[in-house]
Amino acid sequence: ELLGLTTIFGNVYTTLATRNALHLLEAVGRTDIPVAEGSHVTIKKATKLRIASFVHGSDGLGNQNFPPPTGKPLDQSAAAFLVEQANLYPGQVTVVALGPLTNLALAIELDPSFPKKIGQIVILGGAYSVNGNVNPAAEANIFGDPDAADIVFTSGADILAVGINITHQVVLSDADREKLEQSDSKYARYLSKILGLYYDYHKDAYFIKGVYLHDPATLIAAVDPSLMTYTEGVVRVQTDGITKGLTVFDTTKKRYGEITAWTGKP
Repeated sequence: ELLGLTTIFGNVYTTLATRNALHLLEAVGRTDIPVAEGSHVTIKKATKLRIASFVHGSDGLGNQNFPPPTGKPLDQSAAAFLVEQANLYPGQVTVVALGPLTNLALAIELDPSFPKKIGQIVILGGAYSVNGNVNPAAEANIFGDPDAADIVFTSGADILAVGINITHQVVLSDADREKLEQSDSKYARYLSKILGLYYDYHKDAYFIKGVYLHDPATLIAAVDPSLMTYTEGVVRVQTDGITKGLTVFDTTKKRYGEITAWTGKP
């Protein structure tokens, strides 16, 4: 059951992300699903936003410029919506976070018990033992609001993180796109249509004939985690300096013999 969609900046600004969420729900005939608009700024507010329009187009949907949706978002903020759903269904809600983690950090600020009430948070974010994709250190979603990411990772919530070390193994090839384009399904053809610019970006940036399926791979992990293998550990996020957005993954059981920034973190 899909309880709702929340929006956040990243691919586009938050207002446009909300418009796209409403558009997609109308396109698939699911206008019964609510959309809660997320934060327009990072958790510290002064941080400059990184918007990847050069990857996804100025409209976030491959520059297709679809007509505006007729639906409207909830009056409720994304953070308030998340807290409400966690209280309505304690221990049962899975949040699949496909962008910067600002809304989740705000939910934790609203209700410090939120991490214990939520069932699981599945995060698309981080580069674990590999280079980043916005610079050598950082992955895009974590880099988008590293302070929020560190709040979430150290909150005590049950977190399953899917980094680009995983998603770069899941590729939709040019041949796959041709199958979508020739499909009898209007949804498959729609996907082929909006993916054109994304394919062009991957050819220029990664020199591959295909695209990385970051979001679908994360959804797969949420729906059927048995399809992947996992390593347990503690994640901290570097929040400033040349390695801002770096996800440091501690998998050791070593006792360091002194108090560190990792001590006592879940």
